[in-house]
Amino acid sequence: MSLEILAPDLGEIPVFPVTKPDRYDWRDGVLIRTPNWLGDIVMTLPAMMQLRRAVPEKCGIFVACPKGLAPVFHALPDLVDKVVELRDAHRFPTRAEMSEIRALYAGIGILFNNSFRDALWMKAALIPRLYGAAARNRSWLLTRAFQFPKRQDRVLNRPHHAAKYLSMSMALGAPAWDGSLPEFRIPYEPECASDAVRKAVESEHVLAVAPGAAYGAAKRWDTERFQEVCRWWLEEKKGYVVVLSARNEAELASAAVEGLSGDHVIDLAGKTTLTELMKILQNAEMCVANDSGNMHLSAVLGGKGVAPFGPTDPAATSPVSAKWSILFNKQECAPCFKRVCPNGSKKCLTCITAQDVITRIQSLLNG
Repeated sequence: MSLEILAPDLGEIPVFPVTKPDRYDWRDGVLIRTPNWLGDIVMTLPAMMQLRRAVPEKCGIFVACPKGLAPVFHALPDLVDKVVELRDAHRFPTRAEMSEIRALYAGIGILFNNSFRDALWMKAALIPRLYGAAARNRSWLLTRAFQFPKRQDRVLNRPHHAAKYLSMSMALGAPAWDGSLPEFRIPYEPECASDAVRKAVESEHVLAVAPGAAYGAAKRWDTERFQEVCRWWLEEKKGYVVVLSARNEAELASAAVEGLSGDHVIDLAGKTTLTELMKILQNAEMCVANDSGNMHLSAVLGGKGVAPFGPTDPAATSPVSAKWSILFNKQECAPCFKRVCPNGSKKCLTCITAQDVITRIQSLLNG
């Protein structure tokens, strides 16, 4: 197989018959139960933008999401009216959270996940009309269950996740997506930030690198190759390199700048809040990331970037922005969707070189 350079593309949006809820069906608005992963949350945003245009005047868009990911929605005040922060997104809401949800008086609930449990508690929250994908034997709880093809290993799968979310929104009367992205208003108080965060946010010519991937080791491009890209940026572009990751991947991510010294290297692996992470990615001139939440977040914030794909599916989970490039060398076993490479070779990623990524960075910067 040979290396492919793919532009992000949602492909065709599945089409379902449109059934617009009546004004009174909405009550005071719609409650959206988001996915639990940052990248998946970002992929729901085009659908939420279109829902905003379909929801009647004076009705709100409310979201229930994991507490740790709530800052994404707090930075979208024009899109989301209320955020219910779930302390433990893998359990039923607490009594206080259920009271908060019921007080919203939402007439419609949309599940942008496949959870049976979430469909059950939304029903218990007295939301009359529930919509979502047909999954995990929950269809009997839903007013309307949408059927999508089952994922297959070793082939590229359509539709894209964002296309699935859009199709459900459009079935409720939302207009087609025009490709625009939401406007983020990210709070930033320099006096409250660390020196390193201020430097990352306020410097020019920043390369953000995100060597981690919460899903598993199989998705991680070699750290040594991240390091080669960082060294090239420092030497050729004379810019700054900022390393970003979750706390539990900080040691691995920091290895991307091991041996690279100087005040142009800013190691923030595991040291930022989500709000700070968004601000840094918004400022970055370029980003290199695995298929991860950081990749999706950078893209929706309007950044440019390059992502090596291997065991996951660029047809289903590529970024939602055309400012990114996907590098993919299809192997017979890929995409396998495994957290750890079954044979240990990771050949789907090792065949992508640092020079491949550097070449794409140069093209994006010149384009």
